[in-house]
Amino acid sequence: MRHTKFALAAMTLAVLAGCGGTDPKPGDQTIKNKYSSQVSFGDSLSDVGSYAVGAVAQLKGGKFTINGDSSASVSTLTGKNWTELVAAQLGVAAPCAALTGLDGDASKNFSVAPVAHANCYGYAQGGARVTNPVGPGNKLTGSPLGALTIPVTTQIDNHLKAVGGKFKGDEMVFVMAGGNDALFNLSKLSADATAAGTAAGAKAGAAAGAAAYVTSLVGQLAAGATTPQAAAAAIGLAAQTEAARSGSTQNSITQVAIGTAAVQPGNSSVATPAVWQPMVAKATADATAAGTAAGNAAGAKAGADYAAAHGPDLVVAMATAGAELAALVKTKIIANGANYVTVNNLPDVATTPSGRGQPASTQALINAMVSAFNGALTTGLASESKVLIVDVFSVSHDQATNPGPYGLTNVSEPACDLTAPTNPLGSSLTCNAGNVKAGDISHWSFADDVHPTPFNNLLLARYVAEKLVVKGWL
Repeated sequence: MRHTKFALAAMTLAVLAGCGGTDPKPGDQTIKNKYSSQVSFGDSLSDVGSYAVGAVAQLKGGKFTINGDSSASVSTLTGKNWTELVAAQLGVAAPCAALTGLDGDASKNFSVAPVAHANCYGYAQGGARVTNPVGPGNKLTGSPLGALTIPVTTQIDNHLKAVGGKFKGDEMVFVMAGGNDALFNLSKLSADATAAGTAAGAKAGAAAGAAAYVTSLVGQLAAGATTPQAAAAAIGLAAQTEAARSGSTQNSITQVAIGTAAVQPGNSSVATPAVWQPMVAKATADATAAGTAAGNAAGAKAGADYAAAHGPDLVVAMATAGAELAALVKTKIIANGANYVTVNNLPDVATTPSGRGQPASTQALINAMVSAFNGALTTGLASESKVLIVDVFSVSHDQATNPGPYGLTNVSEPACDLTAPTNPLGSSLTCNAGNVKAGDISHWSFADDVHPTPFNNLLLARYVAEKLVVKGWL
């Protein structure tokens, strides 16, 4: 991005100037290829308003960034994502959402019938995965939003149906997906690990609590006997025998223990409720404390063990998704007449605010997943002359570790206030200039935990355009 050389439309020139971007180099600014249109397939990073309906529209949202054109007051808050900026550079019509709608909770105005828009080729949708129709935000995940999450494979099919089964050959086709496959799989692993930990913790906690209860109660009941050690042995044996009996309960164990304690020499007073009730109360408290500690420890270990055992499965799944996306590009896009296909690989997910908040082991897993996806995608498309692979991972990693040259002032926090009621969805989907954090967020990298600000979208647009120039397509 520090070596820009590409043709810029007038609108983009204004945006670049307002953002402190590098001026284009002098010389011939003629676009080398005349494109008829721009077609984009993918997820929230390229979504130009699939969900800008119902309550989302009422909340002044619709795209996964800081929504709305507020550039009059803050030059970088253009409300545009990278596909919109590149379209201006290509000299084609601004992208519009091919399908809009929501399939969520009607009581929250998240149920809006899908509408297909003629001559709109922005198929990318928030939550969309490569081939799986259920992504983050889909109603089948329990989300009230009801995001449509139409997968890339179906997005391509829908476009082919809309244009008669073939690409014209003079479109610029953008493909960027896989992030939701990573997020969905990570979320499922976390849920499954939590469930495994909860089950193991409950079992260990119950056992530890039961043992602690008997130990505490026996010690207290035996303390008043003439020979406490002998009394404790007798009371403990009776309690253990009762505990081993089918159908025993804590109450039955308690009563047996008290009865045995009361017949020990010098210990008859424990048969009085005023004496044994406080002992039972203390034993119960001791059991709760011991059970909680043991349960937490066992649960944490079981959850971590589960995640460690099944983490490699996610790496395999991401490699599969990368290979599937490469196959879609070859068999459904290039094979059907597309000549200019730009494919962005996955960015450095581990350095997003969401990734930074994870433990080191999870960050390592995320890196392995992204690497597997990007590797399979690149391998699958390496020999395709009609494909430009843009290495978004490398530049996003550099931005996260060396933000200064890019003009970024914050790469670790969301610029949007994601708390309720300021942001009901806790997402950039409903973020706008009215609910961003106080202070100067104009050159922050992220709008929410994973999605870029308009300024970061500009950086991506510039980077993609630079690679188009190198390829000879711009």
